[in-house]
Amino acid sequence: MSLADHIFIDMCNDILTNGTSTEGEKVRPHWPDGTPAYTIKKFGVVNRYDLSKEFPILTLRRTALKSATDEMLWIWQRKSNNIHDLNSHVWDEWADENGSIGKAYGYQMQVKHQYKEGMMDQVDRVIYDLKNNPFSRRIMTNIYVHQDLHEMNLYPCAYSMTFNVTQKKGEDRLTLNAILNQRSQDVLAANNWNVVQYAVLVYMLAQVCDMNVGELVHVIADAHIYDRHVDAIKELICREPFPAPKFWLNPEIKDFYQFTPDDVKLEGYQTGEQIKDIPIAI
Repeated sequence: MSLADHIFIDMCNDILTNGTSTEGEKVRPHWPDGTPAYTIKKFGVVNRYDLSKEFPILTLRRTALKSATDEMLWIWQRKSNNIHDLNSHVWDEWADENGSIGKAYGYQMQVKHQYKEGMMDQVDRVIYDLKNNPFSRRIMTNIYVHQDLHEMNLYPCAYSMTFNVTQKKGEDRLTLNAILNQRSQDVLAANNWNVVQYAVLVYMLAQVCDMNVGELVHVIADAHIYDRHVDAIKELICREPFPAPKFWLNPEIKDFYQFTPDDVKLEGYQTGEQIKDIPIAI
């Protein structure tokens, strides 16, 4: 099986077996019919993906690579907070009549800050440091900005990336590693979606900074399975996985702002049947 499948199955089994339930507690999330959305949760889940060995996409069911990449670029490249700039409908529930999700996600990525080297936004700062000071221990982003939370239609879930560069013995090129910090995650709906997004981001940044890809470490403070997702998760993790596909990134692109979803693809991607009509708690 693919390593991503193995990690996902182990995580889900751990949550179902050793997690704690919020049933009966006062919870914010609810189902569209108004019923409270309870979860089985684990605190402090840490998953490690070695991108140099395998691209971490599930084969148990299909993850839409291009759509996931488009959403990541919406935040990191287009730096938008408007769903009209996005080609999927995953954010529609949180948008206002003008399509805005407030001062969230892409909005925070385009805010310029004063550095000793001049004014830069967070994305440009990351690229600047990777190219000019790669061994810095300060290469990170944060979109959980407390002063703007009241103007966000949804508080950021995946809120911080920390980049760390290493020099492997016997290799001339540097290796780019990253940690994705997430305060909360709906495991069925979003786990592999987020892993794929930020794996693609690491690949893109590594390419434009002339580095090799290394590890993506995913830290989830509250990894949860919703009550109405339990049966689907149990069926999913009993499936027979397929071998991991090969990931392709257009080698011609050397500027992060030139990437499009058409610059990524998978070779030999076999999957199990898709799970359709997943209820989403709001």
